[in-house]
Amino acid sequence: MNSPAAKPDLLLLPGMMCDLRLWADVADALDRQAALHYGDLSQDASIDAMAARVLDSAPRRFHLCGFSMGGYVARKIVAMAPDRVQSLILMNTSSVGSTPEDMSRRRDMARLVAERPFNSLTKANLRKSVHPERAGDAALLDRIQAMALDLGKDAFMRQLTLERADGGPTLGTIACPTLVITCEDDLLRTVAESRTLAEGIAGARLEIVTDCGHMTPLERPAELSALLSDWIQTCPTH
Repeated sequence: MNSPAAKPDLLLLPGMMCDLRLWADVADALDRQAALHYGDLSQDASIDAMAARVLDSAPRRFHLCGFSMGGYVARKIVAMAPDRVQSLILMNTSSVGSTPEDMSRRRDMARLVAERPFNSLTKANLRKSVHPERAGDAALLDRIQAMALDLGKDAFMRQLTLERADGGPTLGTIACPTLVITCEDDLLRTVAESRTLAEGIAGARLEIVTDCGHMTPLERPAELSALLSDWIQTCPTH
């Protein structure tokens, strides 16, 4: 009797001030298709260091999914270890780099945060992270807030001042099969930014989720599970 084939490995990277709980609502469905692994992006102060830490504990070869900030780390992982990444999924993310003005604003904000206890993300930021019609969904916002509070002030300071390089010039070097997922009503990362990713990566597929804000894994888990499961089953080999 032939033994069943081993499931492929899927490595999931969260966004800013998120942890593995970001994937809680899709984990059961995805676990039927792949062995799930979760990257920790809370310990380091640069994209390069985050990518190196993830690679140190990653499977030998894996599908790689990066959400928001995790998308920047995912692209760096592909650059560092292209032979290990079977396919790439970029979700609610961008290739746009940090401007000097943006970094100055973030450092000013970090100085303010350093002077006081970190006890929450602002209500405005929480509401902006979801679809406008869910801005009053206390249960959803509490789930996002809980991840941030548990990660704490030090992680927030590191991620707040994280510098993102302009990824546009390197998109053409990504050779693995790539799926780009964006959302119509994402107020943090636009559909246009995702189109730039998809158009810059040869053969990339673009999927647009309707009636969803930035937090796709928590807002539209059933649709996202279906997209990711189909991708893992059918994406071209690399």
